[in-house]
Amino acid sequence: MTDLTLFHTAEVHRATFDALAARIAPDARLDHVVRPDWLARAQGGIGDDLAAEIIRTIAAKPASLCTCTTIGAVAAEAGAIRIDWPMMQAAARCDGEVLLVFCLDSTRVPSTALLCEAFQQEGRPAHHRALALPELWPMFTAGDSDGFARAIAKRIDAELDLWPDIACVVLAQASMAGAAVYTRAPVPVLSSPDLALRAAFGLTTP
Repeated sequence: MTDLTLFHTAEVHRATFDALAARIAPDARLDHVVRPDWLARAQGGIGDDLAAEIIRTIAAKPASLCTCTTIGAVAAEAGAIRIDWPMMQAAARCDGEVLLVFCLDSTRVPSTALLCEAFQQEGRPAHHRALALPELWPMFTAGDSDGFARAIAKRIDAELDLWPDIACVVLAQASMAGAAVYTRAPVPVLSSPDLALRAAFGLTTP
């Protein structure tokens, strides 16, 4: 019996979440559905046909987590947990401006909207700054995950030197989570995989 079905748009996330689950919920049984075609088709916007396909596929699973930010809003319509929602809630509770970092332009709108929603839930005005790094995305698609993470961290550190009032950093895409290890940021650097998986299993953050 599957405890949780995870919908990914990149194969690399399978190993990431298996490792996380082994650490925080070792008895959990995960099922992975990998659909890179969904992300490719969503780059120009999610049309009605794609939205219907995503909703139909995800709705067939009783407990699911969508690890792709770009299709997160549509996945949520089908009942899936959005990978970035627990992270955005944590960011909105930080006392100060949030730096929202992303590499895919298709992530900008859904991530910004979700962060604003989290601020609204906290009863606070949205106070954030965006850092777009589209030039780094080819490193991830080429399989250079470590170089991708290091490059993101370097850019974050440079941005924080310019904006010392930033209270926390949000790594908008699950694929960016590795950057948290390399940054020298003096503020929290939030990534979605751990927070989302804990939320899916009803666990509190450590």
